[in-house]
Amino acid sequence: MQIGPHKIEGVVFLAPMAGVTDRPFRVLCRRLGAALAASEMVASNPALRETRKSRLKRDHRGEPSPRVVQIAGADPGTMAEAARFNADQGAEIIDINMGCPAKKVNRKLAGSALLADEVLVGRILDAAVAAVDVPVTLKIRTGPSADQRNAVRVARIAEKAGIAALALHGRTRDQHYRGEAEHQTLAAVRQVIDIPLIGNGDITTPAEARRLLERTGCDAVMIGRAAQGRPWIFREAQHFIDTGERLPPPAAAEIQAWMLGHLRALHEFYGPVQGVRVARKHIGWYLQGLPGGEAWRRELMGVDQADRQLSLAAEAIAAVTGCVDPAQPVVESAH
Repeated sequence: MQIGPHKIEGVVFLAPMAGVTDRPFRVLCRRLGAALAASEMVASNPALRETRKSRLKRDHRGEPSPRVVQIAGADPGTMAEAARFNADQGAEIIDINMGCPAKKVNRKLAGSALLADEVLVGRILDAAVAAVDVPVTLKIRTGPSADQRNAVRVARIAEKAGIAALALHGRTRDQHYRGEAEHQTLAAVRQVIDIPLIGNGDITTPAEARRLLERTGCDAVMIGRAAQGRPWIFREAQHFIDTGERLPPPAAAEIQAWMLGHLRALHEFYGPVQGVRVARKHIGWYLQGLPGGEAWRRELMGVDQADRQLSLAAEAIAAVTGCVDPAQPVVESAH
């Protein structure tokens, strides 16, 4: 699959998720098979550009190429400037967020709220594409609501604007993450555009990833919440897509090494105090649904020292990973 000058080796991508896809998580997922991983959503507002939070979001040190920064906003000029700024900072692909259903984003008429104004969508895409020499991609939903599914029209607007690839989540804005993602719209969009199309929504197993590709004609799939606590899902899905065979489950020692490496990277990236706090949700995801995992999670939530968090997490994951049933699909959280 080609995105601008970048040949993407693999068809399973990590979906950008606010508060989750920071550099430590992106690097881990890439190492475990994700072919592409975008940053957390970065606000286009220049007043927020130099906050610590924004600087961390666009930190790509040590990250494999191509480096993808996702931007969000509702003003064409500001979005064009944000695209230029991030490209100058080393982003090799700019991704535009028109898929986030969060109220705090939609209140500013950004994210998936933009889908209700197709003229503005076109103006933003035209401005961003013209502003940079790197590829610009787009992530959308099927429409604002069930009676306003306009993804086919938006996809045509995107292709005309020069968008290099389109990711589509199979829910409307007002669904948030409720109900089941539908794939009929993905298939319909595939029929009207020639640029790469990435399918997203409710992909929790390797078999579901392959089935989406076969049923919709998408070029790639994007996995989000199912990768939380299970970043090795990318290599499992890619192997199943390629061969039709299921990889054996990772050994307990591998899971422990990946988890502890992830926690150490979080401590280093954020600093020991914030790193411990950020690591807590990831620990919860690693332990979710495993026998005894909830008791370990509760104990670990009270730990506020980095060294103690690492040692207790090592003990917890060693205690629960011997009971993993690889045939069971991951149940997505409500995050």
